[in-house]
Amino acid sequence: MHDQQPTVVVLGSLNIDLVTRVPRHPGAGETVLGSGLTVLPGGKGANQAVAAARAGARVRMLGRVGEDDGGRRYLAALDADGVDTRDVVPTPGEPTGQAHICVDDLGENTIVVIAGANGAVTPADVERAADVIAEADVLLLQLETPLPAVVRAAELADRSGVRVVLNASPVAEVPSRLLRLADPVIVNEHEYEALGEDAGSVCVTLGGRGARWGEHEAVPPPVEVVDTTGAGDCFAGTLAARIAAGEPPAEALRAAVTAGARATTWHGAQGRSLDAPSSPPLP
Repeated sequence: MHDQQPTVVVLGSLNIDLVTRVPRHPGAGETVLGSGLTVLPGGKGANQAVAAARAGARVRMLGRVGEDDGGRRYLAALDADGVDTRDVVPTPGEPTGQAHICVDDLGENTIVVIAGANGAVTPADVERAADVIAEADVLLLQLETPLPAVVRAAELADRSGVRVVLNASPVAEVPSRLLRLADPVIVNEHEYEALGEDAGSVCVTLGGRGARWGEHEAVPPPVEVVDTTGAGDCFAGTLAARIAAGEPPAEALRAAVTAGARATTWHGAQGRSLDAPSSPPLP
């Protein structure tokens, strides 16, 4: 374990989640009536940054938001969770990213993501933060920002001896060199099927059955599931924080599985509302 607070740098997306409840998810061409609309902070990158901070890491976020009210409110919410947002760039002409989420009565979700400012993240953004990446214990990446920026960040981390953790989600064609730089690559069962054989270290999340990383497996504690949105992100952020702290894989995996399970017991990815970012987790 580290004597000092471990540092995680997260390059990734920041989305405003627009969440509605549905009795069941519609089929093709079908309309289902939803109930309520909640505005929550989301995006895989920011979700994982918040989870890493709550797991005890010092976290710095790299990414982009729009020059809009949603972006300003989001930065305030991240600040309330102790995430350093100095390298999140307000982007003229682009809205803050959005995700439209439907959650059914079983807590399962479907998500449509609109990239907005997230799509404007460039390798140049990453280059400007090279010194920040070099000082991290772990660089945590996902695939909701443009791939050239993700690859460049991994290359800079590798050059500085910084460990790279990649959540290869959503499914995309990922360069072999990126997969080889990551330890581990985090995927769910569906994403694992599309991964190929280039990743040397793979951690597979198994939903309610926990997760597997190499020879290690962990099973979640029993919980009452309310909403599965962001559970995988909570897992990834917690795993990165525990890795950064120097925990052995088995211990880090158990902590991440427990955190991911707990994340299903509140509404939304982060359990916070953008209207009240300092509020306790939503019931």
